[in-house]
Amino acid sequence: MTTMAKLLAQKQQLVEQLDAAGPHEREEIERLLEKINAALEALDEAGSGPSRDDE
Repeated sequence: MTTMAKLLAQKQQLVEQLDAAGPHEREEIERLLEKINAALEALDEAGSGPSRDDE
């Protein structure tokens, strides 16, 4: 499984947990989601970086 696939799977699990989460759990889940989103964005930029230079 690729890094991106692992991050997406973690993100999906966390989003599913949000419904049943209490206030403190929700804060922690949202913090983790922010980290995952940042990591996904960094992977996306790293993967598409050279093609942007060619434009």
